[in-house]
Amino acid sequence: MANTDPEGIDAVRMTWNVWPRTKVEASKCVIPLAASIAPIRPHPDIPTLPYAPLRCKTCSAVLNAYGRVDFTAKIWICPFCYQRNHFPPHYAMISETNLPCELYPQYTTVQYTLQLNPDPNNPSNAPQLPPVFLFVLDTCMIEEELGFVKSGMNQAIGLLPEHALVGFVSFGTQVQVHELGFSDMSKVYVFRGSKEISKEQVLEQLGLGAAGRRPTAGYPKGLQNGYTNTGVNRFLLPASDCEYTLNSLLDELQTDQWPVQAGHRALRCTGVALSVAAGLLGACLPGTGARIIALVGGPCTEGPGTIVSKDLSEPVRSHEDLDKDAATYFKKAVKFYDSLAKQLVSQGHVLDLFASALDQVGVAEMKVAVERTGGLVVLAESFGHSVFKDSFKRVFEDGEQSLGLCFNGMLEISCSKDIKIQGVIGPCTSLEKKGPNVADTVIGEGNTTAWKMCGLDKSTCLTVLFDLSSTERSNVPGAANPQLYLQFLTSYQDPEGKTMLRVTTVTRQWVDSAVSAEELVQSFDQETAAVVMARITSLKMETEEGFDATRWLDRNLIRLCSKFGDYRKDDPSSFTLNPCFSLFPQFMFNLRRSQFVQVFNNSPDETAFFRMLLNRENITNAAVMIQPSLISYSFNSLPQPALLDVASIAADRILLLDSYFSIVVFHGMTIAQWRNMGYQNQPEHQAFAQLLQAPHDDAQMIIRERFPVPRLVVCDQHGSQARFLLAKLNPSATYNNATDIAAGSDVIFTDDVSLQVFFEHLQRLAVQS
Repeated sequence: MANTDPEGIDAVRMTWNVWPRTKVEASKCVIPLAASIAPIRPHPDIPTLPYAPLRCKTCSAVLNAYGRVDFTAKIWICPFCYQRNHFPPHYAMISETNLPCELYPQYTTVQYTLQLNPDPNNPSNAPQLPPVFLFVLDTCMIEEELGFVKSGMNQAIGLLPEHALVGFVSFGTQVQVHELGFSDMSKVYVFRGSKEISKEQVLEQLGLGAAGRRPTAGYPKGLQNGYTNTGVNRFLLPASDCEYTLNSLLDELQTDQWPVQAGHRALRCTGVALSVAAGLLGACLPGTGARIIALVGGPCTEGPGTIVSKDLSEPVRSHEDLDKDAATYFKKAVKFYDSLAKQLVSQGHVLDLFASALDQVGVAEMKVAVERTGGLVVLAESFGHSVFKDSFKRVFEDGEQSLGLCFNGMLEISCSKDIKIQGVIGPCTSLEKKGPNVADTVIGEGNTTAWKMCGLDKSTCLTVLFDLSSTERSNVPGAANPQLYLQFLTSYQDPEGKTMLRVTTVTRQWVDSAVSAEELVQSFDQETAAVVMARITSLKMETEEGFDATRWLDRNLIRLCSKFGDYRKDDPSSFTLNPCFSLFPQFMFNLRRSQFVQVFNNSPDETAFFRMLLNRENITNAAVMIQPSLISYSFNSLPQPALLDVASIAADRILLLDSYFSIVVFHGMTIAQWRNMGYQNQPEHQAFAQLLQAPHDDAQMIIRERFPVPRLVVCDQHGSQARFLLAKLNPSATYNNATDIAAGSDVIFTDDVSLQVFFEHLQRLAVQS
């Protein structure tokens, strides 16, 4: 049976599980050395320790199971820098038979509970800052949509923890900040939507400026039930206190009343609204975890962050416009959101984006602020669609369904001496913390060994790219350590407000790949490699002018097959690939056809949304985005995996396609006819009723586990929606070779090459001398 949890207790997966010794050997491996880590993924075997960790005095790595311990002298040797450290007095009792938890060999990942400046007399009285949820609602939409979004918000407010602080900002042509603490009548501060506004101006106008809020000296004096009397509590109130006020405010809230000329778009100042929200949160106590939850129903047309003009005859920018540099507003808007991202990161706050509209709303521009703060992103067609409704509810739910939203995370990485970190791809920001382990080349968020993750949750995943130092051998040839070590330290505030530190230490073996290529081959992780290549390709497509993704992927695949394939020179028929690599070419075939590389059929907003999820999900999920899974249901067998190929379509089968963002239930012709005749309602055809129901039950199971909630498409063979399935299948039968297909099967009208042809070309090019 396959290993059901390939990430194990450490939640780490690597492209290569043994590492070549030198930079030259590593570059010959083609696929870069990379690790994917889910920094706070829960696991039942991770112990939580109620004390602070011991750190090495030279490199500040944390004591772990790989450190060498001298019990008589009470000394431990750091595996990263070989520094000898003395144990402090409270470790005096340790011995071979009495080990502290972090030295047990099975606990390569442990969690520490950190107390921030607790009261020595009463340790339970440590001030825990309640989390803040600031809703920013777009009112430039039709009544019906506003109704959907209001009911979503009512539900969310009811689900929030009672002590959580809530604030509310609405915007259209102008921005309204609602003073929830003033319950006698609704009191609103209005900001103009047309000009940029600084954090200082926001605080000044809200009466939270330096003059308006001289807090008493000493930190906890002004602390009433978890927040200070700096005046920000006029706008941010505990959910239990303001639920009634907020619900009645939402009931009265109307769509934006500003007149819209015929043939024009509504005036919508999304940029100013988010600036004002970030400024308001800037008045919170430092260290407060806060999320701006932006609910946006259309493009920004006013003020900073504008993505399109007000004139409806001008369409929102397309991929073609971006390639030709013809998107007039794009660079300016990205620059604005880049500075907003910096402000939010310095405050430690998160921007979540819920965009629901038929046209684009500017996700491509806002991506930088969402991704750098670790925010969530959901893209739907309407606020009434289950993609929005169910996803939005999941954000606030507790218990099994909870996303486990945490705040103020920081990731630090320590590694053995010859290893350099090029950067991280994923939802985080580089803290520019230099050190000997920082590589010269940067990929993603680099130039650092520490990253800020303002928001992170149970499933957040980062990809770390490594390089080796260019020195030929380790200085001491005989004493070179056969093991390399990596340590990931993640500190964060959990949903209860407790500060935790999670420490994962992993080891892998160095190999001399020139001597033993076999070990290297056996250590290859095909899924992780495919996902890492997809993430690097997406990044290059965004950051490098004129980057040809398909050619780059093809060249790398040919090099990989030339290096690791078995063949006779210039004889394609002799080519074979070790099973450790045999799935990889198929992943690359599907990646070349996926929405990450072929963007012509998607808007820039959709592409940005897909890429953000590709970069933050775990390897198993990201692999499904690249290469969907297909399950076949029929009368004569149990549900079973089917090839992702048009030949899998049959008239008497139901197919379930999971492409991560959408789930397709596809009925063959005969099945659809029987269903339309109502056979499933007749008692003698109970088996047919069960066959129809099975894929729907399985689809619901997938949907329940996933965030954002995927779109469910139910379709029939030859129906218009069947394109959702056909687009993902290998076109082994097209209109060119449709003579020999089975009855009831299907053809795809395309000139794309099939997997078979792709393999033939690959074999021919890989064996060329």
